[in-house]
Amino acid sequence: MAYSQIRLKILPTVRCLFDKPVQIKVEGLAPHKPVELRSKLVDDKGVTFKASALYKADESGQVDVCRAPSLGGSFTGVDPMGLFWAMAPDTPHSKFLKKTVLSPTLVKIEAVNRETDEVLASETNERGYMTEGMKRVPVQEGRIRGVLFIPPGKGPFPGIVDLYTFGGVLTEPRASLLANKGFVVLALAYFGYQDLPKKPKNLDLEYFEEAVNFLRRQPDVKGPGIGIISISHSGGLALMMSSFLSGISATVCINACNANTVIPVHYKDIIIPALTPVVKNIKITDSGLVDIRDALPDPTLEKNRASLFPIQRSSCQFLFAVSEDDHNWNSPFFAKQAAATLRSHGKETFQVVSYPKAGHFLEIPYMPNCPSGFHGAVGSNVLFGGEPKANAEAQLDLWERVQEFFKSHLDKNTH
Repeated sequence: MAYSQIRLKILPTVRCLFDKPVQIKVEGLAPHKPVELRSKLVDDKGVTFKASALYKADESGQVDVCRAPSLGGSFTGVDPMGLFWAMAPDTPHSKFLKKTVLSPTLVKIEAVNRETDEVLASETNERGYMTEGMKRVPVQEGRIRGVLFIPPGKGPFPGIVDLYTFGGVLTEPRASLLANKGFVVLALAYFGYQDLPKKPKNLDLEYFEEAVNFLRRQPDVKGPGIGIISISHSGGLALMMSSFLSGISATVCINACNANTVIPVHYKDIIIPALTPVVKNIKITDSGLVDIRDALPDPTLEKNRASLFPIQRSSCQFLFAVSEDDHNWNSPFFAKQAAATLRSHGKETFQVVSYPKAGHFLEIPYMPNCPSGFHGAVGSNVLFGGEPKANAEAQLDLWERVQEFFKSHLDKNTH
């Protein structure tokens, strides 16, 4: 049969923002004929991520992934964005890397004849990060290193500091996509980036205070309070900032610990030491991965209390997002403790949202899950957890909640 009539369409357009869903349609197939759809991207480290799904054309020779179920492959059932979130790396333990958001992430979608492996039609989805007119401003101000994203349109806008993971150095995708929603976002590095120390002996809260003050001074930022979004190790820094710095109104902590970890944090004459891991609680999985979920001791025990962040001092609202299959550490346990601390000081200034079967990395929507990878503090590949579909659903839900949370607590004229 002639394949020239077969067309693959990405709707509404081949170009969209990374957090937006698309509709994939294949037309011109033989009725009821099986066809395989494959997706592929290459990240900034050169790692290839792929997914595939098996479909059967309807009586008119069409496959519409919004209606047709996948019958096999990387996922099954009706899932319009399955070919995106279900992508897995060719190189094991790789986390999707996007260094700068100036260029889109290109996802190639192919319709393939299963029997002959012949590509029948293909199209590339350009998944961008910045809306037209957005400003991306690299920041080197005093000690501060980062990138500032300013949305188009007439400000001023609420301001947010975006802190990423321990090994993440600086990440732009979340910050830029959040800025598209009407926030000025400062993606802030805190070590190992440009001229910042690679292996700091301690972290200095004054650095973060400088960043908060810098953001509040921006003419495009409306005050009085700013927000913080954090994940993993930086969640602790967000709690420390919320406890000691003024002018913070809303803090998002994703899979964080309520006590300090890895590196001591200093502020003026206060030192918060890092919790000491309990080595005997570290397990090795059957596949040889390190599982550090239970490595940290209970921070509320007398001998560990010096590491606890005094969040009862804070005057902001908190959103704690936790994954029940987080293997980096027991984030549901730590969030419960943080909530109990606030409650015992008469503060109902928090919400905890919990995601069953999701893993440590709750990222922007449609980002492939990272169930295992290199851990900067451990020095080897560790288990991060998460079932791909559950993780994808959690990312989608959390993304909406984060925007809602910041809008309701930052977009006010009164503090």
